[in-house]
Amino acid sequence: MIFLPFPPSWIQGLESTTGKVSMKRTILVTGANRGIGLATAALLGEHGHRVVLGARDLQAGEEAANSLCQKGFDVFALPIDLADMAQLNQSLNQLENQGVHVDVLINNAGVLDEVPLLQLTQNQIEAAIATHLTGPLHLIQALAPAMIARGYGRIVNLSSNWGSFAEGMGGPGLYGVSKAALNALTVRLAKELPSTVKVNAMCPGWVRTRMSNFHGTLLPEKAAETAFWLATLPEDGPTGGFFRNRRPLQW
Repeated sequence: MIFLPFPPSWIQGLESTTGKVSMKRTILVTGANRGIGLATAALLGEHGHRVVLGARDLQAGEEAANSLCQKGFDVFALPIDLADMAQLNQSLNQLENQGVHVDVLINNAGVLDEVPLLQLTQNQIEAAIATHLTGPLHLIQALAPAMIARGYGRIVNLSSNWGSFAEGMGGPGLYGVSKAALNALTVRLAKELPSTVKVNAMCPGWVRTRMSNFHGTLLPEKAAETAFWLATLPEDGPTGGFFRNRRPLQW
């Protein structure tokens, strides 16, 4: 559900992300070795949070994490391949064994195949579904129970207006379909999770990353602002919502 009217304490958050955090959180960001994920990790680190930088390519993840650590941020890399369930479980076990408690999950990883639905290969289908739906759900299943037990959690799903029925389900076919599924997952989770664990989806916009062949109109740092905002919502913030530029979107 979305709480309306919106409380003043987070309406103010629509205008600014400045100021240091009052409490340090541990935040897992998937697909964070470049693009929006890396920009989000940097913004979180800048504000004093501990970031688990998830990446399919561990070497690329470690290089990205090292670049942020050199700025004084608390960041470490973790192999996260949403299409490889065995590896994913191994990484989750590693966090547990090291006593790392994830307070916030940002499902940022994404894949984009500009192929009509009828021409997709089985590998392309499985990769999109794993990255945008089943992988995020598995992470949520693994991490949400501890969030519930601790009485605090934030889940941010990086979606797209291409997965919005209200905006016409544009873009490449399976990308929009799988993002619509991620949107549906967000709505359903908000009904099942307690209000202390907030789950929201966001559309970053057309961002200048490798996914857009660097033709996007927005810098990753701009998109990261909304991810940061949703990851650090106050107690009376929204849940079950869909946002772009920190403003509500229609499903």
